[in-house]
Amino acid sequence: MPIRVKSRGLATPDRALSPISTRAEILLPDIAHDDPFRDVVRKLSQYVAEVVYMPSTFEQLRTTSAGDELRTLTEHLSARVTNPAIVNALLALRWHYGAINDGRGVSEARANACEIVAWRFLTRLSEREAVEFCLHEIPDNCEEPDTDEPADGGESNERSALLGNTVRSSSSDRCSDHDRSGTTRRNLLFKSISRLTMSRPASDMEELEDDPTAPFIHLNALEIAAIADAKRFLSQHVVQKIITGIWNGEIIFWDRLSVHSEKKPRFYNPNTADPFSRLRVPKYLKAYEIAFFVGFLMLYYSVLIEQNRYTITPLEILLYIWFAAFFYDEISEYIDAGSVFYAADVWNLFDMIMIAIGIVFAALRFVGLYKADYTLVDIAFDVLSLEALFMVPRVCSILSLSPYWGTLIPCLKEMGKDFIKFMVLVVIVYVGFLTTFSLVGREKYAFPHMAMIVTKIFFGSSYVGFDIMEDIDPIFGPPLMLIFVTLSSILLMGSLTGMLSNSFSRVITHAREEYLYVYSVYVLEASTSNRLTHFYPPFNLLALGIFRPLRLFLPSDDKFRQGRILLLRATHAPIVAIIQVYEWFTKKVNPDGFDNFRGPRQASFKKHSAPPLDHPDSRPRSGYRPRMPASRPASSELVIHKPHPRQVPEDDTGDAPTDVEVRISELAAKIDRLTALVVALQSGAGIETVRT
Repeated sequence: MPIRVKSRGLATPDRALSPISTRAEILLPDIAHDDPFRDVVRKLSQYVAEVVYMPSTFEQLRTTSAGDELRTLTEHLSARVTNPAIVNALLALRWHYGAINDGRGVSEARANACEIVAWRFLTRLSEREAVEFCLHEIPDNCEEPDTDEPADGGESNERSALLGNTVRSSSSDRCSDHDRSGTTRRNLLFKSISRLTMSRPASDMEELEDDPTAPFIHLNALEIAAIADAKRFLSQHVVQKIITGIWNGEIIFWDRLSVHSEKKPRFYNPNTADPFSRLRVPKYLKAYEIAFFVGFLMLYYSVLIEQNRYTITPLEILLYIWFAAFFYDEISEYIDAGSVFYAADVWNLFDMIMIAIGIVFAALRFVGLYKADYTLVDIAFDVLSLEALFMVPRVCSILSLSPYWGTLIPCLKEMGKDFIKFMVLVVIVYVGFLTTFSLVGREKYAFPHMAMIVTKIFFGSSYVGFDIMEDIDPIFGPPLMLIFVTLSSILLMGSLTGMLSNSFSRVITHAREEYLYVYSVYVLEASTSNRLTHFYPPFNLLALGIFRPLRLFLPSDDKFRQGRILLLRATHAPIVAIIQVYEWFTKKVNPDGFDNFRGPRQASFKKHSAPPLDHPDSRPRSGYRPRMPASRPASSELVIHKPHPRQVPEDDTGDAPTDVEVRISELAAKIDRLTALVVALQSGAGIETVRT
């Protein structure tokens, strides 16, 4: 008898298809233009915690429907929000969520979401507007607005803006406690954001007494990104354009060298800016660093070739001066940057080893001359010979700033870590077989001799082991030697080669981000420091010898700072002259270097009002931001102001998605629809069988 099968749909609850649901009750954050940084962080954290509540990878949030709410947030921020601390708050939240290990991956997904929204927000702005948002510093609410304290502040309290900013004095202790560096500062930053993202609301009195965002004061968005390890954000084209502008000196933070100079981001105008402000351009700092090391290397070779055992020559005295200036410059850099960012540059490890070798050489040299022990003097020169192993690569460190060589350095760094880990197993196997061979063949081979034989076998000379295995022991020698040769030459070496190959393949996919991160950190360290009077080595020894003793009994007033400025002008005038000649030739070749930052040109900064939220049809295409002037006024007038509401022309659009991204997005939408259909057929279909 035929059987009729009739399927009937059953009522089933809706099933979420992505880590981010489309719940209508989630409201977009209402961020006013004048909201402080702490309020912006709190409002954004509440929204991100609501829409991202399940694990999701970076690519899923970027290319699939899992990031629909993030696109909505980005459009809302670009069209409705004009608060200048938006990017700062998003990157601070990215670091906060990235530092939390919840075991499920939700915090990592939220960190990726904040980073995606941050760089998507920048792509909807013109390049000059992106400069304004990225270089906006968190203001100090407890700072006196009319203070006349110079930005220099003396050498003893100067800190880099990256980790150890100096905060101007005030009556409140909380406004001066966060002058920290290294891991202490990072702990303070993490605790401050953690307090803002807690569900327990703080009372008004508690908020007034202790501001949890105090450690972020005077940090801009790029510096927060470096602290947060937001490498994808820093590798974006719009961000790298800003960092390249800082590297080339198109964006500067000091336009004049005077007692009352103020650190502000601004576009460089060669017609009005102080020529000595070019000493802070990272490109020229790196060029002088290479020239300094070339002179260092020439003195090094001269001393080693002459190698006077009985007295200290003038060339050797110059070498000691170079060592002292280099040592003092590294100490200043470490104090400015802090241990975390100082260790981010692999070349700083070479610098520390060079300094250690120089100290050992000087100690052995002086002790040997004092005691007339010329054997000790010869050992001192042998120690100095080791300096070339690190000085020659240090001179060539400028190659690491190129994309090709700079991409290989992170790969070599990670491969070195894996190699050291693997060598632990190698040492264990080596010591075991060395002990066995030494004890079995102790009648014919001493321990040092056997150690050298085993080492030769390990490095590929297998025939040596086969020649002596009968001499070690007629019974145990051949099988033990065969096992050792097989392990060392085939198994261990093959495993090491395969592991390093896998490490290189794994790291090379993200090597560009690693390279751009190290490059960005170097540029920020060299440019955003609060130190106004930065002396190049070896001139820094003059400042140390003249002004450091005077600080013991003279006040750090304007005259004291003026003296440092005069010394800087007197000692660095030839360097500034070379820079001016170079820029004159460069301007002849590329006269529009300043115009690399494109954007609408209007006569003045005008503040417009945003349309009301209840009229969506009146929303502009790209929101409201300030406009850069068309002409080039004085550099003091070219200050990058904090963003204000603006009206954007229709042609002022951000970077459009590529064809590949559009196709991926369409494919992801089709996959989601297919998944919904399969789920409906599996869980929402009932089968009714009717026999007729």
